[in-house]
Amino acid sequence: MISARVGPDIRFLVVGSPSYFADRASPVMPQDLVEHICVNLRLPTFGGLYAWEFEKDGQELKVRVEGQLVFNNIFHVLDAALEGFGLAHVPEDIAKPHLANGRLRRVLDDWCPPWPGYHLYYSSRRQASPAFAVVLEALRIRT
Repeated sequence: MISARVGPDIRFLVVGSPSYFADRASPVMPQDLVEHICVNLRLPTFGGLYAWEFEKDGQELKVRVEGQLVFNNIFHVLDAALEGFGLAHVPEDIAKPHLANGRLRRVLDDWCPPWPGYHLYYSSRRQASPAFAVVLEALRIRT
C-alpha cells in the first residue's frame, strides 16, 4: 500500500464560551471533563458517541463525556458551544475565528496535539491509470 498525504495536520481543541465558564472552573486534566456539561458528537458511520481523544507526553487518553446535547454535525456542536450549552471538542480551524474574537475560550490546550491529517491509501500498482494519477495529483497536499 502507498500513502499520499491529502490534507494538512489537524488539531482538535476543547472550547467553551465565556458564559459557560462564568460560574465554572476550567478543567485541568481530561478526566475533569466528567464534571462538566459537554456537547457530544455522534459519528454516523460508527453509530456511537465520539470519545474525546487526548495525548500528552506520550500518554494517550480517551474520555467519554456527558451532556444533554448530541449532534451528528460538527458545526452544530460548535454552535452549541458558542451559545454556552457546554464544552465542545472541535477542529481548530473552525474554532479559530471565534477564539480570535473572544466568543470561545480554549482549555486543555497542552492535551490537544495535532495529528497528521488525511491520507489517501492505494495499492502499489506499477502503472496507475491516467485518470487516477490526475485525481491523486489534484488531491495531494503541497508541503
